[in-house]
Amino acid sequence: MSEHGDSIAAIATPRGSGGVGIIRVSGADISALLENLKLATPVPRTASLRKIHDANGRLIDEVLVLYFPAPASFTGEDVLELQGHGGLVIMDMLLERVLTCGCRQARPGEFSERAFLNDKLDLVQAEAIADVIESHSRTAVRGAMRSLQGDFSRRVHSISDDLIHLRTHVEAYLDFPDEEIDTLPSEEFSTQCQSLERAISELLATARQGQMLRDGLHLVLAGKPNAGKSSLLNRLTAADTAIVSDVPGTTRDVIRERVHIDGIPIDVTDTAGLRDTADAIESEGVARARQELSRADRVLLVVDDADFSSDLLADLDDYLHAEVPVTVVRNKIDLTGRNSQIENIDGVDIVSMSTRTGDGLRLLTEHLKQVTGLATVPEGVFTARQRHLDALRRALVFVQQGRNLLDPPRPELLAEELRQAQTVLGEITGEFTSEDLLGEIFGSFCIGK
Repeated sequence: MSEHGDSIAAIATPRGSGGVGIIRVSGADISALLENLKLATPVPRTASLRKIHDANGRLIDEVLVLYFPAPASFTGEDVLELQGHGGLVIMDMLLERVLTCGCRQARPGEFSERAFLNDKLDLVQAEAIADVIESHSRTAVRGAMRSLQGDFSRRVHSISDDLIHLRTHVEAYLDFPDEEIDTLPSEEFSTQCQSLERAISELLATARQGQMLRDGLHLVLAGKPNAGKSSLLNRLTAADTAIVSDVPGTTRDVIRERVHIDGIPIDVTDTAGLRDTADAIESEGVARARQELSRADRVLLVVDDADFSSDLLADLDDYLHAEVPVTVVRNKIDLTGRNSQIENIDGVDIVSMSTRTGDGLRLLTEHLKQVTGLATVPEGVFTARQRHLDALRRALVFVQQGRNLLDPPRPELLAEELRQAQTVLGEITGEFTSEDLLGEIFGSFCIGK
């Protein structure tokens, strides 16, 4: 159980008017709260109709009361829910009454944090609660639910168990060098390290898909003025999101929109046309475009098909970043007579299309699904976060470094590399987690979660 001795309360339903609003309370002992509210202790997990009065005895609302005694509750503490009418004012009045009866306002994410601290959830599952609520597609909801049900955590624990098994052999050899302890031959040990590397790599690939499913692809549209970037944005959003004009340099600022392509979230950013200009405002737009290009997951480099040439691509390449992948869009094929197609020339993906007619748009969207790795979302994919990917990458490096210490054998350094790998994996599920990280994670939740 956590060491929290106080009771917390918050409105658990979204702000606004609705048929029902819920006040959630959690604490080590809510009997004092019930006494102050003049409510008898409810039968656990049985809805009962009760009247809540203010300090002067005036009726606030008639509510349904649900009681979940510890430890069989979401937080592992006594949990009380008051389900009343869902108006803004009445919810505030109910919350105010509860707070005056011995509770304090919950911090963002504090209910989920208490569930984690009381071992009701691990850290991955706690994060998945927010992911379920914030999902913008059915595919993302299913992925978040898999994380919430423990699919991701089980795979992490499986790898950790294998690491512990290897550490046991190595550290036993170090602790008892004169005893008759069977030790793993270098070749067998190397084989098991390679097996661990494959397992971590496979989990990393799945987690990368899950992170993309949760956060989306940051896609930046770039190119010369009047190449059709804003028209492409309007096509992708299926709306008149950006102003389209024959006048070069119409787009001066950054325009951001989120679209979903078959359930895959993509953050599309339209930018100013890339060119040298003496116009101060347009120049600032180009500078902002450069910033967006440096942060992109992928760039759609839009060019007028009539102007397409290696010299044009070389000129635009000066604005791009080598580590950011690029797809070239040859636009306005309705004017040149080129057929819509997708091809790869010298390692560069090129999509020929028309933003005016929409010819080739489906080829582009299929291409974007392919590059995200989510063209066909695997049934077992779960949501993941950037910190999970970072931890898996570090664990992989530690195991690889450990295998490199087999020739010549250096068991004391090998044991340390394996310990580091296990610790890093423990950061994912919260077994080894700093207070600062917990504050950052749960602080991003909404109040009442």
